[in-house]
Amino acid sequence: MCLGSSSPASKELALVDEGAKRRATIGIVHPGDMGAALGRYFAQRGHRVIWASESRSHQTCRRADQAGLEDVGDTDTLARESDLVVSIVPPHAAADVARAVGLQTRVFVDANAISPGQSAQLRALVEGGGGQFVDGSVVGAPPTDRSGVRLFLSGPGAPAAAAVLGGGPVEVITLAGPSAASALKMSYASWTKGAQALVLAGLAAARAHGVESELLAEWSRSQPGLVERAHGAATAAARKGWRWAYEMREIAEALQQVGLPGGFHGAAEWIFEHAPRDEYAELGGTTLDAVLDQFRASSAPDA
Repeated sequence: MCLGSSSPASKELALVDEGAKRRATIGIVHPGDMGAALGRYFAQRGHRVIWASESRSHQTCRRADQAGLEDVGDTDTLARESDLVVSIVPPHAAADVARAVGLQTRVFVDANAISPGQSAQLRALVEGGGGQFVDGSVVGAPPTDRSGVRLFLSGPGAPAAAAVLGGGPVEVITLAGPSAASALKMSYASWTKGAQALVLAGLAAARAHGVESELLAEWSRSQPGLVERAHGAATAAARKGWRWAYEMREIAEALQQVGLPGGFHGAAEWIFEHAPRDEYAELGGTTLDAVLDQFRASSAPDA
């Protein structure tokens, strides 16, 4: 356990109304950059915000401590003590968290980048165990005192969850439809992250064909800002490609569920999956070169 633990709360712990505020115990699984930032603002609004340090890294412990989150040790305790659990994890881990935590807690908010199809499966899992499932998604960077974030929620439990989670820089928007929040996230990220993969793919092809400098020159003339975006895309791919790859797979599935082709985002999955992993990558030519070189090595006939 990274931080001091608290005494177990009663299983009957309920939301407490104090004036216009509804105070709750909110569990965060697991506090990455976004989860910790959201937790900080939930706590500032008077909620008790908890997390579980078991098997977590020192970096996660430090992040949660700085955000003012209370460590309860393990996920079983977190599930028991929470009125509402918010899951914000890499999308490939969403199902495992739902099985480990969602089956034990009262209200489970899945705010992960998953397809509407997977959201429906997790809903069936959680509600089959007697809990309430709220579909969710986050759009924007981690909130700060200067910039907000939008948390979309959908499903029958969305309005009640919104009353607890909204406020400050966290704007909560409820949508109609059981998996609408996930559908919105997939549609939004299909462009924001898919476009980054496309820029890198085009530049990688130009390098392989020997026209990279000419392409960059033409981008500078006819597409102002695209060269800088290519550098930003390479940095993002190095830092986050390992988690975005699975998200591209989920986007492809979301498209295919409504009869649209998923091939583009299947290719984007390859781009992010094969980017060199460097969480400390910096914006600049070195990172872009490393990403493009890795693509070329990965696509070689004997790779």
